[in-house]
Amino acid sequence: MTDMDSDRHFMELALRQAQLAAEAGEVPVGAIVVRGNSVIGRAYNQVELLKDGTAHAEMLALTQASSAVGDWRLNECTLYVTKEPCPMCAGAMVNCRLGRLVFGCSDSRTGAAGGALNLTSLPGALHAVTVESGLLEEECRQVLRQFFQQRRKEQP
Repeated sequence: MTDMDSDRHFMELALRQAQLAAEAGEVPVGAIVVRGNSVIGRAYNQVELLKDGTAHAEMLALTQASSAVGDWRLNECTLYVTKEPCPMCAGAMVNCRLGRLVFGCSDSRTGAAGGALNLTSLPGALHAVTVESGLLEEECRQVLRQFFQQRRKEQP
């Protein structure tokens, strides 16, 4: 597999996680952490299920990855996530020294990896995360769009 093929494959896995989130009534964001060619973390948003505002897909997947690696440093890892991370998640990526972030659709309102702001490469920070955006962008955006359209239909 070429790098682009493997990136696509892992983003498709993240999209499956996002779909699981939608089925559970959560905002459909999915995340996969990869080291080498192995998935070491996978999660979807579980804010409602866990009653925890920090239970974003990225946070849960990074925690799993740290456990798998046995270290908080994830320099050799790539996080694939369907939507641009929020400030909390982007900050966590910097703090755990994530090597690379690949996300699907951008978020101009609250995205913190180049959308509304960029916390992944602050001048003077101890670490910068390599960021690539737009992989399977339309598919990622569509999962979110469908979820919120359905939500609006269900509201009285």
